[in-house]
Amino acid sequence: MHWFLKYFKQKEKVTTMKKFLIVGLGNIGSEYVNTRHNIGFKVLDYIINQENGSFNSVKLGDLAEIKIKGKTVFLLKPNTYMNLSGKAVKYWMDKEKIAKENILVITDDLNLPFGTIRIKSKGSDGGHNGLKNIQLLLNTTEYPRFRFGISDDFKKGKQVDYVLGEWDEEEKEKLKERLEISSEVVKSFVSAGLNNTMNTYNGK
Repeated sequence: MHWFLKYFKQKEKVTTMKKFLIVGLGNIGSEYVNTRHNIGFKVLDYIINQENGSFNSVKLGDLAEIKIKGKTVFLLKPNTYMNLSGKAVKYWMDKEKIAKENILVITDDLNLPFGTIRIKSKGSDGGHNGLKNIQLLLNTTEYPRFRFGISDDFKKGKQVDYVLGEWDEEEKEKLKERLEISSEVVKSFVSAGLNNTMNTYNGK
């Protein structure tokens, strides 16, 4: 019996390591679809279109499941609004038994030039309400995140308007190529690992 239990525990561990959760942060509602703050949703939408898949409405968000190099990958768009994103992340991590090193949170970043990619294994919330809530509920700052630069091209006091504003025409044009690279980042994270992905794509 001891051997039997040990075998299944090892099998469960291997299965867990083959599962990934990619979380795109954003706000639900048609008025937010093309806003800078919703880049996380936009990246996941791009990936699911490439895969000819679809999202299903589930508890605390919209979820899609795809395979990358034989690994099961869940794409999650929380429907909790940005400042409660951690609730959805924790729920699906626990439900699918996904290790924190196998999650990747995609978010906008005002401190990076438009389209700049920065992948990190850990870090502060940087004033981002979505990351702040994830950190609170996971009780750690050590989880992989993918920051997508939206620049800080706004006048004093206009940060909220800028973040919740829509991409301008020049950004929209450049976004096509940036979304393609962003989808490569996600696939690399799953298939090649965090360190290889950071070395390949940071600063691109």
